[in-house]
Amino acid sequence: MQAYAAIIESQGGKFVLDNVDIEEPRDNEVLVKIAAAGMCHTDLTVRDQYYPTPLPVVLGHEGSGVIEKVGRGVTTVKPGDKVVLSFSYCGTCPSCRKGHQAYCPSLFPLNFMGRRLDGSTPIRRNGEEMNACFFGQSSFATYSIATENNCVKVADDAQIELLGPLGCGIQTGAGTVLNALQPAPGSSIAIFGVGSVGLSAVMAAKASGCLKIIAVDRNPTRLNLARELGATDIIDAISTNAQETIIALTGGGADYAIDTTAIPQVLRSAVDSTHTMGETAVVGGASLGTEFSLDMNNILFGRKLRGVVEGSSTPQVFIPQLIAMREAGLFPFERLCTFYDFDQINQAVEDTEVSGNAIKAILKM
Repeated sequence: MQAYAAIIESQGGKFVLDNVDIEEPRDNEVLVKIAAAGMCHTDLTVRDQYYPTPLPVVLGHEGSGVIEKVGRGVTTVKPGDKVVLSFSYCGTCPSCRKGHQAYCPSLFPLNFMGRRLDGSTPIRRNGEEMNACFFGQSSFATYSIATENNCVKVADDAQIELLGPLGCGIQTGAGTVLNALQPAPGSSIAIFGVGSVGLSAVMAAKASGCLKIIAVDRNPTRLNLARELGATDIIDAISTNAQETIIALTGGGADYAIDTTAIPQVLRSAVDSTHTMGETAVVGGASLGTEFSLDMNNILFGRKLRGVVEGSSTPQVFIPQLIAMREAGLFPFERLCTFYDFDQINQAVEDTEVSGNAIKAILKM
């Protein structure tokens, strides 16, 4: 069948909209009519080739829509089901079987290599193979071939156009707090970078009962929104030494810190802003080979640093929890979202990474 897709043809280029042909779903695959897809920082880092996903490619990995067809052996969803599409994982390795799907050893080839594991692709343009299968879905298109593991079934009356960003960015920020760090009520936490991931972490920290939630950024509009969403303190990193301020605000250092920026100097500042026994999570995706340094003695005195992928979540469990939290008024992630028509995709990119007018752009098909 034919679909309309946004294609990145060259490194750093704009999205090009064109018709493509999509295969029928194979075993364990589904065909989804995409209602909307969130734009994530990872889409843009792949456009810029921070990760070696081959070009040209159809990106998009925060899709949501309705199942149209299912392949043989698919049992958890059926045609007509509304679904959020999240990341891809094998489902059979020891990590997946233990509920740690975000740390599946096949995560990189399944999500970033632009092909199925057998080297095939479900998309062609003008008869030529097109790289796809991005996060198992490539949802910057009106239709998507995804795997059953990608799918998170939601209620029939769900506002499906809103829910796609739960599949990656919002899940990552919230899950870093709720699943990975699990701060006790009364804890202090410093969040470096308050884009969609950081603001999701702010809301999750508030829901967790953190007593002091410190947001650090260079964008005053986003800092003000962080305060509205639960931050008790905001720090403008342009005019203020964040590390010194956090230590002063917390009486010696935060219990937890999160770095969403993928900037080595910022990560160092996040670690150094925690007290002894403090824990820092790094969630930002830097280009391959990026290194950073730490004072070994600072780490020696009980501090912890951990990486977190996709909020350490099992999407089929965690995404429904986030939806329930929103319905209870505890996680108003809709305040991060700005909607665009699909053919406005390049405007959405500019508003996201240039002007900063959009925190979480959602493309409506």
